[in-house]
Amino acid sequence: MKKLRWKAMWLAIITAGLVVTIWQAARLAREQAIADLRDDAENELRLSAANLNGYLLRYDYLPQMLATREGVQRFLSAPESQNPMPLNLLLDRFRFTSGVSDVYLLDHNATTIAASNWHRPNTFIGHNYAFRSYYTEAIAGRQGRFYGLGTQSLERGYFFSAPVWIDDTSPDARPDGVMVIKVLLDDVEEGWAEQDAELLVTDSDNIIFMASRPELRMRALHPLSDEKRQALHETRRYAIEPLAPSGINIEARYGTDSALVSFSDGPLSGVRYLSLTRPIVEFGWNMHILKPLTPVVSAQWIAALMAGGLYGMIALGGGIGWQRLRLRREREAFAERERQTLALVRDELEESVERRTRDLVASNQRLSDEIEERRRAEANLRQTQDELIQAAKLAVLGQLAAGINHELNQPLAAIRAYGENARRFLALSRVEQADANLEQIVELTKRMAEISAQLRQFSRKSSERQETISVQACIEYALRLFHSRLRDGHVCVEQQWPDETLWVTGDLVRLEQVLVNLIGNALHAMKETPAPQLILSATLTQQQVIISVMDNGPGIDDAHLAQIFEPFFTTKAPGSGLGLGLSISSRIMDDLGGKLQAKNRDTGGASFTISLPFSPPAHAPIHSLKGNSSHA
Repeated sequence: MKKLRWKAMWLAIITAGLVVTIWQAARLAREQAIADLRDDAENELRLSAANLNGYLLRYDYLPQMLATREGVQRFLSAPESQNPMPLNLLLDRFRFTSGVSDVYLLDHNATTIAASNWHRPNTFIGHNYAFRSYYTEAIAGRQGRFYGLGTQSLERGYFFSAPVWIDDTSPDARPDGVMVIKVLLDDVEEGWAEQDAELLVTDSDNIIFMASRPELRMRALHPLSDEKRQALHETRRYAIEPLAPSGINIEARYGTDSALVSFSDGPLSGVRYLSLTRPIVEFGWNMHILKPLTPVVSAQWIAALMAGGLYGMIALGGGIGWQRLRLRREREAFAERERQTLALVRDELEESVERRTRDLVASNQRLSDEIEERRRAEANLRQTQDELIQAAKLAVLGQLAAGINHELNQPLAAIRAYGENARRFLALSRVEQADANLEQIVELTKRMAEISAQLRQFSRKSSERQETISVQACIEYALRLFHSRLRDGHVCVEQQWPDETLWVTGDLVRLEQVLVNLIGNALHAMKETPAPQLILSATLTQQQVIISVMDNGPGIDDAHLAQIFEPFFTTKAPGSGLGLGLSISSRIMDDLGGKLQAKNRDTGGASFTISLPFSPPAHAPIHSLKGNSSHA
């Protein structure tokens, strides 16, 4: 019996401790969560108030600026004898440019004589606004401000006004009219809808003038007395709105500017909020932010559950403690057996790890050897490819040798003749004729140097250096290597490209080699053509430079189109080529990030097309190249 009483007593103590722990943890979590929520609300409220203040004040100077316009003052001096339409159009343009709702001009009797909404059914023209404070303040010579519902549009807006003087030089001069600008507030409220809070703006009478929830607008924050309601209706600030109470209930206050609130009805009913208030001194308003207490409730539950769980763990630990004391000897014996078993397993594991380590070292060594072998193979392949490209280039030079030999033989023969004549002239003391012959010899040697320079440039090895290349210049260089073949074969060359220089990025030597191979193949294909024609074009299409080499030869057999870029495939006679030119050219274009394609022309002949990305330099010089030309 005594043992049962002790168990009941300990159970009661543990239960009471659990309740107290959960209650204290929930209370502390609530206070901390409310403090954090208050900090967040203060930051959001400060930013929202600054945004509203800045949004409205940026229009403050506009009516005063319009009031000084000569057209406004001239129309106000005699409105009955002038056409108001030019001023209406001016005010409408100003309204559109500045982004305001309406702009209108009142005469000294507060009657609207010009307005930006002259063409609308609810125009302000002809209406008198002497009851508005923005008129009375401006007609007294001050800038005016007013907020409320428009009597015609029934839209909420903020009004800025400024006096208009026709002659302000007289000491007793009074304004002759008032310029008014109306600004809508919907844009500001649209931004509030995105926040995780409710925002309200109340005036000095506690009327909710602006709110993130449309249902709360034009409501009284607190119930109005009959005298206050009658006074507000007389000012016509809120037209005929009923100004029903918002239904707010203050449950607890936290200082002078914050409180816990709820709503008895309306869109915010059923949820409790933390309310903070911040004055907007410039407009005599108060901005309120309502943050839902959902995070506070969640924090309380989490803290209570964590505290209960921790308390339960401690209680469970205490209960387990005395059990462990009782089983201590058994655990020590069991631990000894476990240590022996663990030592045996550790020894086996160490042996297994050592064996596995030896296997991994051997595998890593084999992998390293394979990687090194792969690297050497790739280097050898690259070197072989470069040598093959250079060999193909030298093969093209061999095909050009006959033409180049003819080009060099002519100036050599002329040099010999000019030299022999110069000797005779010197023997006859005819120095002037000898000097003229020597000058001709100098010109001919320059021409031979240019021919050899072209050969040296084409035969040099590629540096594989990426550079910006002028496509037109590259094509013209390739053409110069075939000058003699083009002339001897009576080939008509047509060049088609834009005046602007087309730029690509790549290896200049390799791109020249591709063009030389394509031009050489085209000339070879037109050997039996009666009127050979070579067409070279370059265009820019969708940031791709398209270079085309076309001829009017017999074309390519359809059965061979799929094979012409394969190594050692050729349709030339034995001994005329190895079939590597097009294969190497295709590989070069792949390396340059481009593409080489072939097809037959509808009018006869073959067309080879090179596609490369357009890549102008940062400060590309503009070359004046001839767009379309032809020569034979």
